[in-house]
Amino acid sequence: MDKQKKYRIGVEVTLEVMGGKWKSVILYHLTTGKKRTNELRSLVPEITQRMLTKQLRELERDKVINRYMYNEIPLRVEYELTEYGWSLKTILDNICDWGEHHLEHVHGNKDLLEPWEA
Repeated sequence: MDKQKKYRIGVEVTLEVMGGKWKSVILYHLTTGKKRTNELRSLVPEITQRMLTKQLRELERDKVINRYMYNEIPLRVEYELTEYGWSLKTILDNICDWGEHHLEHVHGNKDLLEPWEA
């Protein structure tokens, strides 16, 4: 039987759900709407397919995203935030704003940000 993990403070839980290099980025892109796997790969080109799949499964397990499979040829799979997952949007916006402020504060500008289109 698996033992339930114990946490000391809520930030530990939050970071476990959305922490790491890729989960927050994936979640942020999903705030603009439903995405197919290949769309996410294009939006996060540095991530491997294996890591993307792993991160999506973990986010689905934590009930912050839904996975939709359509019985089509070729198979179509889409991901979107759950209603519960949408509660992370304010946190994601704040993280993004802080990161932009940090670039300006430490480096003097935001030129290190590459433009992207949603």
